[in-house]
Amino acid sequence: MLKKRSLVVAGHSTSVTLEEEFWVELKRIAALRGQSINQMAAEIDSDRAGNLSSALRVFVLEHLRNEARKD
Repeated sequence: MLKKRSLVVAGHSTSVTLEEEFWVELKRIAALRGQSINQMAAEIDSDRAGNLSSALRVFVLEHLRNEARKD
């Protein structure tokens, strides 16, 4: 199920629509990195080519792939 969430990215409020599973992983990754979701989203936003929701999903996918390669 998709849910709209609010973020502050580079000092500007924005919203993203993500599945709960992606949101849970984003929170986990941010915690592992010692960052807030807003801080991490700002980094992802600075490098993105498409919309922010898609960039967040791709970020999670890439992170999980990297974790799987380590095993």
